[in-house]
Amino acid sequence: MDTAPARDSGELTYRDAVEADVPALVPLIESAYRGDTSRTGWTTEADILDGQRTDPEGVRGVINAPGSTLLIVERGGEPIACCQLEHRGEAVYFGMFAVRPELQGAGLGRRIITEAERTARERWGAREMHMTVISVRDELIAWYERRGYRRTGMLSPFPYGDERFGIPQRDDLAFELLVKELP
Repeated sequence: MDTAPARDSGELTYRDAVEADVPALVPLIESAYRGDTSRTGWTTEADILDGQRTDPEGVRGVINAPGSTLLIVERGGEPIACCQLEHRGEAVYFGMFAVRPELQGAGLGRRIITEAERTARERWGAREMHMTVISVRDELIAWYERRGYRRTGMLSPFPYGDERFGIPQRDDLAFELLVKELP
């Protein structure tokens, strides 16, 4: 585990995103998932998807949807990560999780997902956290399993042909539902 102080120095703050944050959030999310920049981290989708991960309208939609928030993680006033939380009955959907690639691997993801789970319990009384992960992302799924998420085997199709979600480089993509019971 990399414990270099320069990579994990400073206190993290969490807040709900507002529309004024969209110009900073779109490139943050894109950098964690797509293109050569994403290859700096370990959560890249660059080998399975080209094109965009999201756009300003998609981020605004998450920010403005009822029962939804885009939680921004800042260090020194600078956005370094974010995640979507959407209230869905007794569960909260966790998505759009992005950590700046050069900061990945330093334990931030664990801290952020713990805060997201706490927020889901306190804000909405959630009993479960749900997420979908592209089923061929074995390393990422294993990371979530180590955090208490379980594979359900429930698959939903990838939106082939809708470039808002990227341009697939393979024909076997699907989303698998992962679930964690919250204490």
